[in-house]
Amino acid sequence: MARLEILEFPDPRLRTVAQPVKHFDAALAQLVRDMFETMYAAPGIGLAATQVNVHQRILICDVSEDHDQPLALVNPRILALDGAQTYQEGCLSVPSIFADIDRALMVTVEAEDIEGKTFTLKASDLLAVCIQHEMDHLQGKLFVDYLSPLKREMVRRKLDKRHRQAATA
Repeated sequence: MARLEILEFPDPRLRTVAQPVKHFDAALAQLVRDMFETMYAAPGIGLAATQVNVHQRILICDVSEDHDQPLALVNPRILALDGAQTYQEGCLSVPSIFADIDRALMVTVEAEDIEGKTFTLKASDLLAVCIQHEMDHLQGKLFVDYLSPLKREMVRRKLDKRHRQAATA
């Protein structure tokens, strides 16, 4: 297994719209394993393939405290949204930044597993937030896009400053 590089905002590759997965093979299974290793090491609870510069419709999540409920969704699509919740979100591609984001409380998703078998999942609370957040990534959208332009620019400047400091350290 290998840890993958996580792209960080404002990297333009994060804006790429992911394409459907067409080949369910050993390479896909390996990518998903590598994504889980990367996500757990970060540490995070969700990761979209777009964030690791693979522009295919793949997302993974594990919102369990013991990291023992891995979930991979290939070619996910939302069938239904219900209710509303505000959740303080963060993102591995926007490190150390958190903001309250309004999302649906419940989501019904149809997806395929890594073998290409279709399934339907109903999720609520944190898992619903995580799935919606990662699906945004597959559309080239980041949680900072829900912020005002002023707040988004402040986030960009903060991350730019952090990158400059890391480069001179």
